[in-house]
Amino acid sequence: MLDNPRAARVKTIRKLSQRNERRDTGRFLLEGPQAVREALTYRPELVEQLFATPTALEKHGDIRTLITDAQTQNPDLEWDYADEAVIDAMSDTVTPQGFVAVARQNPTALKDIFGSEPKLVVVCEEVRDPGNLGTIIRAADAAGADAVILTGRTVDPFNPKVVRSTTGSLFHVPFAVDADLADVIGRARGAGVQVLAADVKGDDILEARGSLANPTAWVFGNEARGLTDESLALVDRALKLPIYGHAESLNLATAASVCLYETAFAQRSV
Repeated sequence: MLDNPRAARVKTIRKLSQRNERRDTGRFLLEGPQAVREALTYRPELVEQLFATPTALEKHGDIRTLITDAQTQNPDLEWDYADEAVIDAMSDTVTPQGFVAVARQNPTALKDIFGSEPKLVVVCEEVRDPGNLGTIIRAADAAGADAVILTGRTVDPFNPKVVRSTTGSLFHVPFAVDADLADVIGRARGAGVQVLAADVKGDDILEARGSLANPTAWVFGNEARGLTDESLALVDRALKLPIYGHAESLNLATAASVCLYETAFAQRSV
């Protein structure tokens, strides 16, 4: 059992809460049973180290089975018990719930995304809030999106707050990072995918319902400023969600969820 919270190994893992360390090592931090469970279930080959308190592993007995299964596919996976002080020292959150793991980053290339005939793609341009990005990734997963693409000015998807907000969806949906918006749009058009932007100055989404059944890439912009005029000029059409009540606007992640589900409904109705 790992029981020294000041051990070098513990400090090395804790450093993954820093973006520079994640970038330099190509690794990121998983915290809590849900993230660990989804990683072991869907992408066991990415998990390199895993630590759990005896109490947490007893409570979540299915994870013990998943560890055994994952080691069959990934013999390099190392795991050990750790006491609560060590788990707390490794973690970025106040309540890691007894589990911490280290996983390898494995983004998908744009050519692979658009070469697979995608029907629904999410593009995030300058989304800065980790909670918003995590929720958008989770909504994309729930709506059956084929991929999520993040431009270079979007928050790091391996930020611990983003990872927690996805509740495991990070391991379900292919995603690309550090993309250029113009390049993404060009590739989308080349693959026969229409490019729509969510923007308050756009047309009412109800007017476009007939076209949402087509392969679609949605572009979502910055929480405060939205998309720039230059970015809007690149897309095929900008659409907005109608406000029927007295709210001034919708939170970015909420609006994105509605747009994605409108498209998912349309694509499954044809």
